Amino acid sequence: MAERVLRADARRNRERVLEAARRAFAEQGYAVPLDEIAAAAGVGPGTVYRHFPTKEALFEAVSVANVQDLAADARSRAEAADPGLALDGFLDRVAEQALAKRDLPDAFAGAGADAMAAARDEMRDALAALLGKAQEAGAARRDVSVTDLIALLKGLLYAVRTDPDPDIRHRLLAVVRDGLRPKEG
Repeated sequence: MAERVLRADARRNRERVLEAARRAFAEQGYAVPLDEIAAAAGVGPGTVYRHFPTKEALFEAVSVANVQDLAADARSRAEAADPGLALDGFLDRVAEQALAKRDLPDAFAGAGADAMAAARDEMRDALAALLGKAQEAGAARRDVSVTDLIALLKGLLYAVRTDPDPDIRHRLLAVVRDGLRPKEG
């Protein structure tokens, strides 16, 4: 089914809603009320519902973009000259975004599941490439799977998001990095 073409004003309103939703979800997570997003966008609630019939649809649009952005970053890092540093850099980015974007753990957990399936598959493939390159270079344990890495990232995201200690990110990243390093001997 072809998408209908929006008038210029409707397209601008949709973009304002999406931008306000990006900020609101990043600051407050999934719990933010749609009326608050509408007010931040400078539109009425009806405009939000015209473009996104449910909160899940709006969250999904924002989350898909976030996960696709991370997947693109992981893919580009997989081509780096030093795969170990590339994996470390990606872990840093995820931890930083966990602090800045409260919706990222919800996106990884599957909120807005319809369109997220493809974005999560894209992320899984990109992480598999990044992890595989690090493993080939001897910078990551060979017995760690992409499923293991995703579980570690979910745990990291949850802990950083829920713990008020601003230094937890650094401590947990150190533990994750230590756990990913190849075993000695």
